[in-house]
Amino acid sequence: MTPSLKKRFWKTASVLELENGFGIALDGRRVKTPARADLAVPVAEIAQMIAAEWDAQTDAVNPEIMPATRWANSAIDKVSVQRADVIAMLAEYGGSDLLCYRAEHPEGLLEQQKQAWDPLLAWAEKQLDARLETTCGVLPVEQSNHSLRKLETALEVYDSFQIAAIHDLVTISGSLVLALAVSKGEIPVSQAWKISRIDEDWQEKLWGTDEDAQISAKSKSDSFHFADKILQFLR
Repeated sequence: MTPSLKKRFWKTASVLELENGFGIALDGRRVKTPARADLAVPVAEIAQMIAAEWDAQTDAVNPEIMPATRWANSAIDKVSVQRADVIAMLAEYGGSDLLCYRAEHPEGLLEQQKQAWDPLLAWAEKQLDARLETTCGVLPVEQSNHSLRKLETALEVYDSFQIAAIHDLVTISGSLVLALAVSKGEIPVSQAWKISRIDEDWQEKLWGTDEDAQISAKSKSDSFHFADKILQFLR
């Protein structure tokens, strides 16, 4: 999608079968990314999702309701051209992973964190050879270079399209371990979302709901679940 595109000019969006994947055309004209690369994805179902997004546009084109298109643009224009840098950025989350920072009080919140987060850290240690230390409070805890490198290695097996989806899982949840567990099918995305929201849910029960916070949480939840949907198609 070009930044200057404002109004719908096409009648039909369709999927094109290519040698290396699937493209999208508007009345036969190939859709391009903001960087002017051909928009092509590796899976037909995702291409159909993108075509449906374009077909759903009315007078004005609204990128905010085109998550598959945005994801493809990101994978092609950003991740593919600087994949190593993106992986390194995501790997840094392992050094400050959400699952490693526990509440000092109350006991009930600390117990919820322990029950939900400890099994995932145990999984990372066993399956990824990445042992992470935990702490209470906000003071940073230093993680071993070995474990951080193992987490980065776990990311390196994914292609640019997968990394673009994992990026959202990591940045929304604040946990690289949680994102890797979802991407590898260790836990369902609905469970992962609840696990990532333990602190917020506790505060909500304590202080009540906030309308702006609920709107923000809904937006993040939609993006989190959409990223997993993309990963499932890519598997």
